[in-house]
Amino acid sequence: LGLAVIGSATVAAAALRQRATQGVRAKRQIVSMAAFENELGVQEPVGFWDPAGFTADGSVENFARRRQTELKHGRVSMLATMGYITPEITGKLPGYLSPSAGLKFADIPNGLAAISKVPAAGWAQIVAYGAFCELSQDQSPGTPAAAGDFGFKVLTSSDPAEKEKKLAAEIANSRLAMMAIIGMFFQDGLTGSAWGD
Repeated sequence: LGLAVIGSATVAAAALRQRATQGVRAKRQIVSMAAFENELGVQEPVGFWDPAGFTADGSVENFARRRQTELKHGRVSMLATMGYITPEITGKLPGYLSPSAGLKFADIPNGLAAISKVPAAGWAQIVAYGAFCELSQDQSPGTPAAAGDFGFKVLTSSDPAEKEKKLAAEIANSRLAMMAIIGMFFQDGLTGSAWGD
């Protein structure tokens, strides 16, 4: 009974403290929203959306770092989502993944089950490639790479309006892919199949 009273008092005090600071937070939120509401990725119908208040401090440097992280995670998620879907649709590559181990591409299951089937040398190659991608260019603040521009111009445009449209589409698609891959991971972890078979 004593713990219940202490717990109730703690919850009540926290609620009062939250109400007292809510007005101050709301004012800060409006200021920070005004600072970032015209950034790339702010799209209809939601507009600028920051429910966790990451931009409440109004720091442009923190926003740029978080955007860089969002782009990286989004690009990896788009590749991961396609990695889940493509073998189901098109089939697997012919030949051997590891000739020395006698392991064919067809022997590797789709989804999370593949993690334990890929040899250690394969994982070392994947990690080495990821490290190369991260370390091969200067990604310090202010560089083109910090903004996600790695010189791959195939999908961009020389027209600024068209380029902005494509970059906004990349952000929207990467956000969707982040949700898709985490959903596939959960589905696969619960049922053993990303498709719920």
